[in-house]
Amino acid sequence: MLQTPEENLQKTGFSLPPAPKPAGVYKPMIQVENLVYVSGHGPVLDEGILIKGKVGYDINADAAKLAARQTGLTILATLKANLGSLDKIKKVIKVFGMVNCTLNFEQHPFVINGCSELFAEIWGSENGVGVRSAVGMGSLPDNIPVEIEAVFELADDEDEISITESVTEIEIENA
Repeated sequence: MLQTPEENLQKTGFSLPPAPKPAGVYKPMIQVENLVYVSGHGPVLDEGILIKGKVGYDINADAAKLAARQTGLTILATLKANLGSLDKIKKVIKVFGMVNCTLNFEQHPFVINGCSELFAEIWGSENGVGVRSAVGMGSLPDNIPVEIEAVFELADDEDEISITESVTEIEIENA
């Protein structure tokens, strides 16, 4: 018997952290026709705090892979908060993973597998694995070990989905 993405998430035993609010002037996700583009997310824990550290210096590849899985859970939290259900997503189209690492670190794909393997568990190997890039960066915001953005395809049989707008407060300082 086939299970839905929501049932698959429940089966993993993982809990979703709170969907993060934008830390700048951007939307966490946006729908364009039948595609959902998710902005870069970091590894938010259930308590709402970020996992931090430079890979190859502060944390090793295994810990970074777990941070990538947590980033995947954070992306799922944003999808669920805005779409209402992961069942509205048909397929993973693209994952772009950035690893905050030392110059000699070379295991970027291994690290980003933490997110890709999670998505494969949620949507299955056919729909949960899309195209992907995994690259190293000299730094990432707040010294997080990974940042991941993704593109998803909405299920065909759904009506147009109304995405909840996130409120971003912009403070302008007078010089």
